[in-house]
Amino acid sequence: MEQSKKQKNELWEWVKAFFIAIGLAIIIRQFFFAPIIVDGYSMMPTLEDQDRMIVNKISYTIGSPQRFDIIVFRAPEGRDYIKRVIGLPGDTIEYRNDVLYINGKPYEEPYLEAYKKEELSGPLTFSFTLEDVIGREMVPEGHVFVMGDNRRLSKDSRHIGPVPFDVILGKTSLVFWPFEEIGFVE
Repeated sequence: MEQSKKQKNELWEWVKAFFIAIGLAIIIRQFFFAPIIVDGYSMMPTLEDQDRMIVNKISYTIGSPQRFDIIVFRAPEGRDYIKRVIGLPGDTIEYRNDVLYINGKPYEEPYLEAYKKEELSGPLTFSFTLEDVIGREMVPEGHVFVMGDNRRLSKDSRHIGPVPFDVILGKTSLVFWPFEEIGFVE
């Protein structure tokens, strides 16, 4: 009889531990960190198709997006996109002769060097101004202007417009799969 009672208590403890673990996993995934799979080639050479990454969901609850962060956001068609922040609220953006200008100042983009060294017929990033692509001179308040690193094959703010802060799911920089690619990306 006492053995049966002890077994019931032990079983009950295991059931409680199981449900607590499930609850914690749900809370962590919903509010703190979540896995995401890179789908496509728009962030090459920085990220490869099918790379698995961790999204830090709390990074922007205590801070705001910074220039050149890699972010995950909900795109207008309901899919999650991974892109790089190029412009912040109030910035003017221009590409001229494959050089990024923010607020009139040229910026280097070291993450594009691998592509720029390849034999390309024409520039990696075709020339444009912010007004050309979104009809405004500056990135609106509460929004960021994002682009994929693979500029020729990326559906980004040049096509979908500036990204509102409230659709940004978080920042990502940690690749956890494939195993040989584990590490932080910039």
